[in-house]
Amino acid sequence: MRTLAALDASSKKDEALVAAAVLWNLETQAILEVGLAAVAYEETFPYIPGLLSFREAAPYLAALSELSQLPDLLLVDGQGILHPRGLGIGAHLGVHLDMPSIGVAKTPFYGEAEGDLAEEKGSAVPIVAKGKQLGWLYRSRSRVKPLYVSPGHKVSVPATLEFIKALPGKTRLPDPLKQAHEWSGKARREHLRGRITEFG
Repeated sequence: MRTLAALDASSKKDEALVAAAVLWNLETQAILEVGLAAVAYEETFPYIPGLLSFREAAPYLAALSELSQLPDLLLVDGQGILHPRGLGIGAHLGVHLDMPSIGVAKTPFYGEAEGDLAEEKGSAVPIVAKGKQLGWLYRSRSRVKPLYVSPGHKVSVPATLEFIKALPGKTRLPDPLKQAHEWSGKARREHLRGRITEFG
């Protein structure tokens, strides 16, 4: 595995929703290229917890289509199988593209952590629902809020944690997702100022 695409979207009420796909080289730990896609606010599906795919999947797919190559894995800002239907946006995109994928969410949505999470960087405890482990509560930095990490498609629960731990990160988010977050926010602001009329 040599590359991943980190996916993040930025939107505010009455503004465009902009998705970013950051193609990341896993050997050099650096950005190779960025794909962007915008959707007018009035054309977006409303934000409904549990149905994020209906809002963001199409912009993500459009952003991915702007890349010169498909990644080996998707790293998605959202839930993987840590979802009541087992199909958060990280899983949905992975299944749709038949590609390994991992979901990394910033807020809890489904399941319960098995025990208390230590404050130290790298600490993790299983998240379980209906007697089955679906993901991890993971602290990427000491004494910061944890992340909710789960496989999306073609990745096991243990491998998901090992993969996330191996990614560099100076903040709460792994660097590839942090970069995707920054690119989507910047592109949305530029789009609103009329500096970006189209992407691609």
